[in-house]
Amino acid sequence: MANILHINSSPRGERSRSRRLAQEFITTWKALHPDDIITYRDLRESPVPHVTEEWIAADFTPPSALTTELADTLKFSDELVDEFLAAERCVFSVPMYNFSIPSNFKAYIDYIVRIGRTFAIKDGQFEGLAGGRKVLFITARGVEYGAGSPYFGWDCQEPALRRAFEFIGVKDIQFIHANGLDLGDDRQKQGINEAQAEIERLVATW
Repeated sequence: MANILHINSSPRGERSRSRRLAQEFITTWKALHPDDIITYRDLRESPVPHVTEEWIAADFTPPSALTTELADTLKFSDELVDEFLAAERCVFSVPMYNFSIPSNFKAYIDYIVRIGRTFAIKDGQFEGLAGGRKVLFITARGVEYGAGSPYFGWDCQEPALRRAFEFIGVKDIQFIHANGLDLGDDRQKQGINEAQAEIERLVATW
């Protein structure tokens, strides 16, 4: 039995392609692993606030020196970190917005990249503390970003997500991209079909 963390970050509801694909993955996974525990969070319904000066001050205050007020400032962040660290596998659905990620998922990252919780500084070096878990990103993208595309090199989404989670120690990171969804009906269908094929493959091997 494993703990699975499933987070949707699209501001769109039922029209979101990234949500639908992630739900396909979770539904198929649950059918194969009925005893696994799924923890679900929707950043559309429960937004993560952007960091503030007060939050940063609390984050860099040693736990023994936290006042009640500072501890309260970190309460939601602690909840998110605990939830993340309790999961052996994480499924994050993240649409591409302006070549990168929605601001709500960036805020989520800011809230879980925590000194002393998910990373440490030892002898002047950063050390990730969140290793030992698998992370899957399921994305929806309007165009193509591969070699030969006029947008090749414009992808700021996968590199940013990969680096942020590698920084906190996650080594097993995979992506399923639904590409070309704004390039007409045929290309949209192809992009969805390719992503669904990757979902079927990964569910059997992840």
